[in-house]
Amino acid sequence: MRSGTSLGRVRGLGSAREGAHHWWYQRLTAGSNFLLMLWLIVSIARQPAYDYTTMRMWMENAWVAIPMALLILSVFWHFRMGLQVVIEDYQHDESRIVFMVLLNFFVVATGGAALFSILKIALGAAA
Repeated sequence: MRSGTSLGRVRGLGSAREGAHHWWYQRLTAGSNFLLMLWLIVSIARQPAYDYTTMRMWMENAWVAIPMALLILSVFWHFRMGLQVVIEDYQHDESRIVFMVLLNFFVVATGGAALFSILKIALGAAA
């Protein structure tokens, strides 16, 4: 038996049956964020110095650049999913679509800039 009114089904109101999937991905990204941030903090704390040259040499290592890129992907994906829930909960008109598009552009632009920065250092491009 279907729940809700006919008008609600036409407008697309009600469950999209994606809640458990979304919830699970938020928990996975939260766990990966925790582990990768723990790695980052310990890894930075173990550096002999915090000057530009030392940190740049540290970032050029593939064993550092790969987890950093994974951290960026995980943090921005988690950020996007969290704000998606906020937008869906508090925007109930057509502005929801505009906010979701703006959120997607923001996440792609800032996450892309962060990944580009990591790749530029890791591949040894001149500053």
